[in-house]
Amino acid sequence: MTIQRMDNVAIVVDDLDAAVAFFTELGMELEGKTQIEGLYADRTVGLDGVRSDIAMMRTPDGHSKLELTKYHTPAVSDAEPRNPPPNTLGLHRVMFAVDDIDDTIARLRAHGAELLGEVAQYENIFRLCYLRGPAGIIVALAEQIG
Repeated sequence: MTIQRMDNVAIVVDDLDAAVAFFTELGMELEGKTQIEGLYADRTVGLDGVRSDIAMMRTPDGHSKLELTKYHTPAVSDAEPRNPPPNTLGLHRVMFAVDDIDDTIARLRAHGAELLGEVAQYENIFRLCYLRGPAGIIVALAEQIG
């Protein structure tokens, strides 16, 4: 048996509205918001007393989704360090293809994004960068140029 598709990637955030605004500015579309709680939620995630709000964001092509999650209970635990470097073990970034990397960076800076390095060029194919967004999420951008 094989998988059918990758459904979404979930990111826990401390400010759901700010995260939705950030990813909307990037070009994602809010598919919907809901509150999650109850025994099924506790059993699914392996925590007791889960109450969270989620916002499902989708890419314009409809093929990829991010689930942004704000936990109310149980209390969230901070990862250490708070903003880990890109070479930290585990899931550390989400990459998006963009039409205009400079314009995208400028728009995301208004939502608190900060470049980790600089915009670099890979041969005559891509311009690339890493930004830190809401809740310390590293967002990579790639603009095809070749």
